[in-house]
Amino acid sequence: MKPNQQTRRVMVGNVPIGGGAPCVVQSMLNAPADDVAANLVQIEALAQTGCEVVRMAIPRRACLDAFEEVCAKSPLPVVADIHFDAQIAIEAARRGAAKLRINPGNIGGWEKTDAVIEAAREAGIPIRVGVNAGSLDEGLKAREDLTLPEKLAASAVDYVRHFEERGFHDVVVSAKAHDVMTTVKTYRMLAKEIPEVPLHIGITEAGTLMQGVIKSASGLGILLEEGIGDTMRISLTDEPTAEIRACWMLLAALDLRRRGPEIIS
Repeated sequence: MKPNQQTRRVMVGNVPIGGGAPCVVQSMLNAPADDVAANLVQIEALAQTGCEVVRMAIPRRACLDAFEEVCAKSPLPVVADIHFDAQIAIEAARRGAAKLRINPGNIGGWEKTDAVIEAAREAGIPIRVGVNAGSLDEGLKAREDLTLPEKLAASAVDYVRHFEERGFHDVVVSAKAHDVMTTVKTYRMLAKEIPEVPLHIGITEAGTLMQGVIKSASGLGILLEEGIGDTMRISLTDEPTAEIRACWMLLAALDLRRRGPEIIS
């Protein structure tokens, strides 16, 4: 079993995603965005646990200085996670982000999305287009002729096509829901409709440790077994290192990647 071999290669710092590379394991920081030391401590712990890419939310422009310092000192590539404020995304690209994560549906329209694209192009970094069931475009959300997986997939594909029309191809896509089978069906559609685009897989708002691990293993296990998924996060309401341990256990269970011995008891 291998990741979807048709996807193109995208580089996040020195980490390859897609193009036949092993499924990349990542997590998200949950320390205060303006606390450089706390974020670096978390990153070091994540790196020791096997994390390969880390994501950091930047909720306010005042946090950009801290983000820049974290990027400069981090042993892992740092992805800037931005909602609502395109200017934060533009500044993050200039300040060392290895990748941007945006949802064009809430970043402020096509003009602001295009400005973010140009900032990423200038910085030479990719963009993850993240679509969630809870933040679909209102017009698409209101359509009764489409199922939720069809809406999610259509939204993601529309964004990718817009990026490509602007000559920007360093794109990774995610389209998540908290419901396992909605997520599975969505990613199956994306793998068929945009087979060249690397996919970031995950179950959003999966829950606390036990529920989150079970839901994520169920959905992501199906997708990975089908060859879908170039990078992954198991989202848990827990310490970020727990997400990494869960990712590696799932990959090992599917005989895709191993980081240590398997203990039989």
